[in-house]
Amino acid sequence: MSKRKLNRRQQWRVEKIQQEREARARKRAESAEQALEEGDLGAEQTGLVIANYGSQVLIESESDAELRQRCHLRANIDTLVTGDRVAWRPAVGESSGGYGVVGARLERHSELQRPDRYGDLKTVAANIDRILIVIAPYPEPFANAIDRYLVAAETTEIPPLLLLNKIDLIDDSNRAALEDLLEPYPRLGYPVLRLSTKTGEGLPQLLETLAQGASVFVGQSGVGKSSLVNALLPSAGARTGALSEATQKGTHTTTAAELFHLPSGGDLIDSPGIREFGLWHMEEQALLEGFVEFRPFIGHCRFRDCRHQGEPGCAINEALARGDISQRRMNSFLHLRNSLESEN
Repeated sequence: MSKRKLNRRQQWRVEKIQQEREARARKRAESAEQALEEGDLGAEQTGLVIANYGSQVLIESESDAELRQRCHLRANIDTLVTGDRVAWRPAVGESSGGYGVVGARLERHSELQRPDRYGDLKTVAANIDRILIVIAPYPEPFANAIDRYLVAAETTEIPPLLLLNKIDLIDDSNRAALEDLLEPYPRLGYPVLRLSTKTGEGLPQLLETLAQGASVFVGQSGVGKSSLVNALLPSAGARTGALSEATQKGTHTTTAAELFHLPSGGDLIDSPGIREFGLWHMEEQALLEGFVEFRPFIGHCRFRDCRHQGEPGCAINEALARGDISQRRMNSFLHLRNSLESEN
């Protein structure tokens, strides 16, 4: 599917932003080259981007976790994000102003991406091993929203799992609906963790999961992502946004992606609040493949342009009739496809 078309003013703004980015890149390159020329840098080593400040990044040495420095970037480096592994040289003297220099970005094994306002994919974190999709009793979760996150996670090839937070807010008025909502996902290979930061229930299981690599929380505002970070890392100082009693919607509070080492093992990237992944960059084929239970039947319809809405010989609808695909997930697919078509 094509990108959104820009009007003349939007095109001018895109060009202006690009010019500003190029100017900043030139300034970064000059600072980095000056530091290199003055020879105030130590031997090259590998490091981890634990925070990104736009024109500079905070690097932690992989051989010495106590060694952390802000760094300039050499001009030939692709954009860095939190979680990137890099080759860098730390500052060892005063002439560089205490700033190290990043010389190269190492290969990524995964990227968490979302489209920007112009339809271009933007990487927001790298080398993620797990996406935790956080939901809560309030704001009320919906299957379409959950499935949208799952499809987006599948396209990144980063394993997702569902985290039902604030289980202390579950009572007789919402228990049955929540259980019905979550019932299909374990059978599809998506684990469901239940947690309360207020009572501590489920926290040991979450810590055990997080200890296995690098993770990131995603979910709409108000579900408690910042509160989770506070519970896991009280010293992180993540600000918690108050949930509006009037709208039942949260306020975005995190301002920059930052990587934290958990005391019990593993890393956590606290990313800016993401209400939902935009999927307008996706072709319908990718959307189909994002529904894992659809995959065995893709390409087996009688007609190549099958819309999976009652056409004869439709393998997807036959799987639906047999119960291999649930009606609820089918409804989510149709809803998301319609959303993609309207957004494009």
